[in-house]
Amino acid sequence: MDSRKWIERFAAVIDERGAELTELDRRAGDGDFGTNLRSALGRVRANLAADDPSTPDEVFTAVSTAFLNTGGTSGPLFGMWFREFAKGLGDEVSIRSLAAAAGEAEAVVRRLGGAEVGHKTMVDAMVPAAEALAAAASRGADVETALKEAAAAADAGARSTAELLAKRGRASYVGEHARGVVDPGALTVAWFFEAATAA
Repeated sequence: MDSRKWIERFAAVIDERGAELTELDRRAGDGDFGTNLRSALGRVRANLAADDPSTPDEVFTAVSTAFLNTGGTSGPLFGMWFREFAKGLGDEVSIRSLAAAAGEAEAVVRRLGGAEVGHKTMVDAMVPAAEALAAAASRGADVETALKEAAAAADAGARSTAELLAKRGRASYVGEHARGVVDPGALTVAWFFEAATAA
């Protein structure tokens, strides 16, 4: 698994489909999510070009730094999420390092954001993806298979947010008006893991 190609594919997906995220956030939040995400990924590209990272931890550190310097609530949370990937992956993307990194990453976001599964946030995709990776690691699956299962779990988790009543984030301010709207943060997590399968 080439972690740099993973991130580059993720950034390309956001370029292609970022307007969808903005529209979802317009319906359930303040409408700036897609703009902030594209801004963060612009910084990611600049960091990758400047630092020319060669290991997974270096790649994800460049990503984390970019998100931590992005506005909004989700930017810093994604920044901390990616930081845990950097710490957990180290020099090699293996099924065990992926599972450990994803587990630590979702735990950090839950702790800092105060959200749990069912609250209609990015956590609704992060947790099932981490659980899928842990299950794959426990049975000795290869990285490609594990990432496909994580992507499917994250996508299902993201889609489940449509019918939830938000308990955290901007969508919690609009109550029933956000019912029927997929959480853009959760969808971003799903696209992140989907990008890995295409890298």
